[in-house]
Amino acid sequence: MDVLNAVLVLCNFVLFPATAYGSQLALGALGITLVYGILRFSNFAHGDTMAFGTMVTVLLTWWLQGLGVSLGPLPTAVLALPAAIAATVILLHVTDRVVYRYYRRRRSDPVIFTIVSVGVMFVLNGIIRLIIGPDHQHFADGARFIVRAREFKQATGLSEGLSINVAQTIAIVTAVIVVAAMFWFLQHTRTGKSMRAMSDNEDLALLCGISSERVVAVTWILTAALATIAGTLYGLDKGFVPFTYFQLLLPMFAAAIVGGLGNPVGAIVGGFVVAYSEILITYAFKKVLTYILPDSLDPEGLVQLLSTDYKLAVSFGILILVLLFMPTGILRGRTT
Repeated sequence: MDVLNAVLVLCNFVLFPATAYGSQLALGALGITLVYGILRFSNFAHGDTMAFGTMVTVLLTWWLQGLGVSLGPLPTAVLALPAAIAATVILLHVTDRVVYRYYRRRRSDPVIFTIVSVGVMFVLNGIIRLIIGPDHQHFADGARFIVRAREFKQATGLSEGLSINVAQTIAIVTAVIVVAAMFWFLQHTRTGKSMRAMSDNEDLALLCGISSERVVAVTWILTAALATIAGTLYGLDKGFVPFTYFQLLLPMFAAAIVGGLGNPVGAIVGGFVVAYSEILITYAFKKVLTYILPDSLDPEGLVQLLSTDYKLAVSFGILILVLLFMPTGILRGRTT
């Protein structure tokens, strides 16, 4: 029984949260690696693109709630998400036409694009705060739990209950569907093959008649969809705070680099590596060890390597280690 209780504690506070967080990071890192692999620059505006898409989702959700629209146990944000993706697609295409296209036609160095993306990031951040404010916002509908800990304990008689969160479950299921659809698109459609060709060798792809502007347009569409979905999933799980998405840049870039920057599979692997590392290193294992160890060996402290305040430090540490000892990532990514 004690071992089962320990497993339930790990499921509630490590396995489920880390898997949901890993799903969110994987989708975010996939958007970063898509831009890097095809457009050849590190997009520092990706976090605020996620914030913009999530902001639109929140505003549309409130509007639908005002009309009395509800999906019962599911969040109304599911209905708002397609329109939010469309708004983010428009934003990225306008940004590309107004900003990035100029530097692309001048064939500027990737570092110039990266610096420009930092400027776009600050502009987006200001626009988002102006529209919705800097405070914590909630979607405020739908059920919170599929399985509640109290009901599980009453049904089983165990000391610990199993808690399955609706937002975390949606994040995991959605990530699986989106990743599967993304890889099917890249592997089996003509446009997807054109994007892969541009990523492998841009000059050869252009000689073969592939339209670079079309590939760029589709890349921004996919990036907008990934950013909006990832941002909304994170917002449903943790709540929406605009500045939080700026902070997510570090773990997302860490995930993309750990897996291999420019490698879509690597971005997914890296997302889960970073998520599990953050949560395992900052989780206090005292309760788990209390169930497993004899009474004489009960731990006195929290048995916690780092405080949860240092989650970002874990991502930063992983990023430094990978850059020092495995700069191309777990799955070899692009080096140029």
